Amino acid sequence: MRRAGLRLLIPVVLALLGSLPATGCATNPATGQRQFSLMSEEQEIQIGQQNDVEVRKAMGVYDDPALQQYVERIGMQLARVSERPGLPWHFTVLDVPAVNAFALPGGFIYITRGILPYLDSEAQLAGVLGHEIGHVTARHAAQQYTRSAGTQLGLVLGSIFVPQTRPFVDAASSALGLLFLKYSRDDELQADQLGVRYASRAGWDPTGVPELLTTLGRIQDATDDRGVPNWLQTHPQPADRVQKVHGVVQDVEQANPGRRWTVDRSPYLQRVDGIVYGDNPKEGIVRGSAFLHPALRFTVRFPDGWPVQNGTQQVVAKAPDADRYVFLQAVDRAGAGDLDAIAARSMRGAGFREVDGAATTINGLPAYLGTYNGSLQNFGTTRMRAAYVRNGDAVYLLAGFAAPDAFAASIETFDRSIHSFERLTAEEAARIQPNRIRLYTVRPGDSWASIAGGPGAGIVPPSTLAIMNDHAAADEPRAGEQIKIVVIG
Repeated sequence: MRRAGLRLLIPVVLALLGSLPATGCATNPATGQRQFSLMSEEQEIQIGQQNDVEVRKAMGVYDDPALQQYVERIGMQLARVSERPGLPWHFTVLDVPAVNAFALPGGFIYITRGILPYLDSEAQLAGVLGHEIGHVTARHAAQQYTRSAGTQLGLVLGSIFVPQTRPFVDAASSALGLLFLKYSRDDELQADQLGVRYASRAGWDPTGVPELLTTLGRIQDATDDRGVPNWLQTHPQPADRVQKVHGVVQDVEQANPGRRWTVDRSPYLQRVDGIVYGDNPKEGIVRGSAFLHPALRFTVRFPDGWPVQNGTQQVVAKAPDADRYVFLQAVDRAGAGDLDAIAARSMRGAGFREVDGAATTINGLPAYLGTYNGSLQNFGTTRMRAAYVRNGDAVYLLAGFAAPDAFAASIETFDRSIHSFERLTAEEAARIQPNRIRLYTVRPGDSWASIAGGPGAGIVPPSTLAIMNDHAAADEPRAGEQIKIVVIG
């Protein structure tokens, strides 16, 4: 849960895209196809430059200069052998745990730290970066605008928030979803092919592309209803793309008989050794059913067994077997005004009416606790138990909601979470450290289950460890193999 949301992204994107003049037809140098576009190269660069600022502000840049330089070096080698080497290319590792990579027009490429543990070699990293470079060189972003001018810009509003809670979030805070273009199936296949082209031209083994697609397919197979990695939400499913891209790889290999390709597994593993896995404590961290935010100095315990999602503006937990939710968000970061007035203004803005409410304290912190009736989109008539808690200079909303007929049976659960809000001491906050990737050499007799029960017990299941290390979940590790494991903070 970050301190700052996106205030300017929607007007920036709409103002830039809405003012673009037609530029006519031209042959795309990457694809050889004639394209009609409403966006010039200068305008692509302008959109990329302006939105790069917002991406960095909203998502955060991962604090590891050596890793940033490593990714930048590989990205630039790929960009230089592309058909648009003159773009102002930038490559950034974002401090985001989701499995994702994306591109902005004009040469701005982003890869999350969350995808890096799932790659197993430099060749696979080159495949991801080459794929995203392909979206830029093929002008897919510009084409998306061209196809959808005057409609909804062909963009999808992606959000990991539970949709029903959006009335409580500033509208601009979900604007980052405007950056995640949902490309067509043909565009994705074309980007796969271009990824192979650029990786092989720059000397990396082009099989890295189908390998990473295979890994992403395994992630998808191992993902349940508790959440899908973001890359799979914005890209077509990889399973049937692997066969197609294998054909492209074979063509490249036949055209380069005897060429020695670079894989570089060991150097890649050394680079990701120590990378943060999962939530970064700077933005709050989920540990079991608890959410801890050492920077803002508080902790909350969500109901046991409820999967918890830590978003940029909200933390949301949902009952696994019913439509019952508990969510947390900052409401007033200045903390000015009486809590009852803040509660009334917030609830009224979300369309809720107070049934009862009173000032109270929660673990020594001033609070206003009330019950509210209202209606939520895609949920219907709703009853909510909500507390506005002042912690330091900020006010937080911690609330549980359910349909009216399920509320009475849920109120005890909601109140238990609400009354768990507690301030962390400086010493307690300092002890909260992130989980990290570490390297481990497999010993005789090791299995994924035994390794998963080691230093990082309970963080990731055995199947995830297998997938992170380029294995199918049913495989077992080989003695002497160097692998990535997750160590608890």
